[in-house]
Amino acid sequence: MAKNKDSKMPHYELLFIIPNKYTEDETKDVINHVHKIIEDMGGKKTLDEFWGKKKFCYPINHEMHGYYSLVEFDLEAEKINKLNQELRMSAEVLRHMIVNRAPKTDEQIAAEKRLLEKRIKKSESKKEEPKKTESKKETKTTTSEKVDTKELDDKLNKILETDDLL
Repeated sequence: MAKNKDSKMPHYELLFIIPNKYTEDETKDVINHVHKIIEDMGGKKTLDEFWGKKKFCYPINHEMHGYYSLVEFDLEAEKINKLNQELRMSAEVLRHMIVNRAPKTDEQIAAEKRLLEKRIKKSESKKEEPKKTESKKETKTTTSEKVDTKELDDKLNKILETDDLL
C-alpha cells in the first residue's frame, strides 16, 4: 500500500430502487437481501434509510413508481465491482448507483434530519394557508363564461369559409 493512502476501508453510498410490483412488506425482504449481499462480501453497514414509494419522471422498464432505499457501508475497493454486478443481475433491483462517499458523523445525520423536519413543517403550513388569489381567479373565469356560444360559432364559421387560411 502506498504511504499517502490511509489503511481504512473506503466508505460507499448505495441508492437503489425496488420496482412497484412488490408491496411495501416485500420490499423489506429485498432490502434485507441487499444488506446480506454487502455483509457476505465483508462490508459493514453504517447507515440505512428507507425513503418509501416515489413517482418516476419517466418510465423505467414500464414502471412509473418505485421504492427508494439508501445504504451507506464500508467495503474493500476490490469488491465493489462484484457488488455492482450482483445488483445489476438482480431482478429485485430496478436501478442502483454506488458512490464513494465520506462517512457522515452522528451530528451531520442529526442536522440533516432537523433540516428535513423543518422543510416538511414549512410545506405543511403552506398547504393549510387559504389562498386569496384563487377566489379572484374563480370570479374572473365565471365572468368570461358569459360569452354567447352562438356568436362564437358564427365567427368560427366565417373564419373557416375563407380561402386564405395559410
